[in-house]
Amino acid sequence: MTTFVSDLPDHDGPALVTPEGRVSYRELRRRSGSLARVLTGRGIGPERVCVVALEHGADRIVAVIAALRAGAAFLVVDTDLPDRRVQALSRGAHATITSPALAPRLAALGLPAPAVLLDDTAPEVPLPAGVEPRTLAYVSHTSGSTGTPNAVLIEHRWMHPYLRGIVRDYVLGPDTVAVQLAPPGFDAALRDTFAPLIAGGRLVVLPRSTLLRPAEFFAALAAYHVNTMLSVTPSFLSFLANQPGAAAALGGLRLVATTGEPIRPFLVAGGRQLVPGRLINQYGPTECTMTTTRFEVPREPDTSRDVIGVPVDGTAVRLVTADIEPVAAGAAGEICIAGPGVARGYADRPALTAERFVPDPEGPAGARMYRTGDLARWRPDGTLEYLGRRDHQIKIRGYRIDPGEVEGTLLTHPAVTGAAITASADEQGRTHLVAHLTGALSDVADGALRTHLAQTLPPHMIPRRFHRRDHLPTTRTGKVDRLALASAPDAPDHPEGTRR
Repeated sequence: MTTFVSDLPDHDGPALVTPEGRVSYRELRRRSGSLARVLTGRGIGPERVCVVALEHGADRIVAVIAALRAGAAFLVVDTDLPDRRVQALSRGAHATITSPALAPRLAALGLPAPAVLLDDTAPEVPLPAGVEPRTLAYVSHTSGSTGTPNAVLIEHRWMHPYLRGIVRDYVLGPDTVAVQLAPPGFDAALRDTFAPLIAGGRLVVLPRSTLLRPAEFFAALAAYHVNTMLSVTPSFLSFLANQPGAAAALGGLRLVATTGEPIRPFLVAGGRQLVPGRLINQYGPTECTMTTTRFEVPREPDTSRDVIGVPVDGTAVRLVTADIEPVAAGAAGEICIAGPGVARGYADRPALTAERFVPDPEGPAGARMYRTGDLARWRPDGTLEYLGRRDHQIKIRGYRIDPGEVEGTLLTHPAVTGAAITASADEQGRTHLVAHLTGALSDVADGALRTHLAQTLPPHMIPRRFHRRDHLPTTRTGKVDRLALASAPDAPDHPEGTRR
């Protein structure tokens, strides 16, 4: 089969627009082809994983396309992450695509060789005409309870049809001007980046600092005539909605697609009125190739429920009991996802793969479905209503976090003897982490704990608040009682000023 790269236009019109200038479709093809020949010449092809470790911008997109054109898989790593996190995410890869400026740091971290630099050249060698559908396409990560991120292995067979379906269903075309919002390494970034390019539109790539400054971001939307957002978290939309001039700044958007979090808090706050065009709520775990269901939010939404819609074409949703039996009509059950978008599994985690990827009783022989841990029920109108998590995983700004990973890192601090993580929400409905700790912490400031965590974890996994406690409450079975922790008042153990 061919990859989505074959759908990219070949002309001199703008493909990527950045503050530094424009990259045409023809230039995008030329640069990615040159880099793909370097990879091919060094033996990087099918089932070989290329770490893409580049700064934010056009080069990262070129590198991803190059890996695909060589028939290899890609793994995008955010180079702003702590060194230990970069090492953990890159484990098991076979090559690294980077820049001359970053190469020394990455080599010192032991990232996989060969290191392919963006300006490397190679003789003319033929590139693969296509890939087999079951060939590895990319690796993305989820938080892991063992303290190590889980590498999710996604195959080619659904990525291309999915992206083409997005172009069709969202009516993207040459007049589409989309802004790239999803973080690097997050699978939503693939939709964010490549659906507009397949459609022949323009992708606006802004510095991360611009995305974090509302006035600059609003000015950029106007300057580049942005009309589409394909991967924006509801919490970021809520943040924008509370800024001066939000209504005017968002008035030119004809399509906004949310991802990663429940949309209900945004709708409850009246956010639908700020989006004049289509507003689509997308749902789907990393393990199932970006999106499983979607719901087009009406102008007057029902804010009493979190509706995630219906499965996209080619995908099926089963609601099951804990014993993987179908639930009764209208009853709540765990969402299981079937279809070609289901991942191969987790790299080097056979037991976890067997636990989460189970036989699909309604599919053909050998078919599997993914147990999401999310709960939902079918509404009378045929849409799915999301009901929350079956386990204690938490969503923060679109990232699925296993509290055990944060707890394990906290326990490596010499003063911490016990740790439990819960979720809380601020007055705007934005979820954040709360750490509950035991140990000799009277002289350990919150800032010191954050610094300790930042050596290993990315910012979205660092708690906003730290509560010192004499002990952690437990259930009858001896497990930490997270419900009791989440509902308990703040522990009055230290004056607030001593913990900053």
